[in-house]
Amino acid sequence: MARKLAVIGAGLMGSGIAQVSAQAGWDVVLRDVTDAALKRGTDGIAASYEKFVAKGKLQAAEAEEALARITTTTDLDAAADADVVVEAVFEDVEVKRELFAALDAVVKEETVLASNTSAIPITKIAAATRHPERVVGVHFFSPVPMMRLCELVRGHKTSDETLARAREFAEGVGKTCIVVNRDVAGFVTTRLISALVVEATRLYESGVATAEDIDTACRLGFGHAMGPLATADLTGVDILLHASENIYDECRDGKFAPPEIMRRMVDAGDLGRKSGQGFYQY
Repeated sequence: MARKLAVIGAGLMGSGIAQVSAQAGWDVVLRDVTDAALKRGTDGIAASYEKFVAKGKLQAAEAEEALARITTTTDLDAAADADVVVEAVFEDVEVKRELFAALDAVVKEETVLASNTSAIPITKIAAATRHPERVVGVHFFSPVPMMRLCELVRGHKTSDETLARAREFAEGVGKTCIVVNRDVAGFVTTRLISALVVEATRLYESGVATAEDIDTACRLGFGHAMGPLATADLTGVDILLHASENIYDECRDGKFAPPEIMRRMVDAGDLGRKSGQGFYQY
């Protein structure tokens, strides 16, 4: 019997998760609140498959078969018979709690409920359900088809079985997993990148060095593939601002407090690559 995955949220992350899962043989239902959002998501998936075919990394027939395994809907009840549900909606704890409460009432008893959150404690999300033991963090990285890492996060009540099934799913779609055993805000990866971006931004804001020189220092001095300010532009200055705020709100550790210039950049719409201007101009 084919395995069924429901992905909630057809944005860049959700569509990426749907793409790699369909390619790995899962039957995927992609759910969002509007048909327009779903079309953007599936158009992006089709375009990505085309690029892989053009580069010889995927056969055209394989791409067609994978795309055929993805269906779309605006109906949350479509997740009812899913074996795994992955949520990839906006990084707002109340939005996620409301969604997980609704999913908890719809899905099968044995269904794994996973969140792709990058910073919000899983326990806060799981507490909105009647079965927190089946809720787990499954944090993919963007762009999902290219990035190999998946961060698995154990909530306070996540069961061993749920964690094992989440690992099986993530590894089955080609990812290498790390496990976060204590549910701290930001987990491992977002805490590390947030602290680095915040400090790099402070150095830039205070005139210690240019964005280019700060990034060059990290690339050539530490062997990073990309400097922290270029990473912020790629990820989205607004995304990293929000993630840092979530971590700081939880732990009140000053190293995560976003510098004022990040807030002003977001206010001005300088969000990075997606807006054409961030720490760099595109």
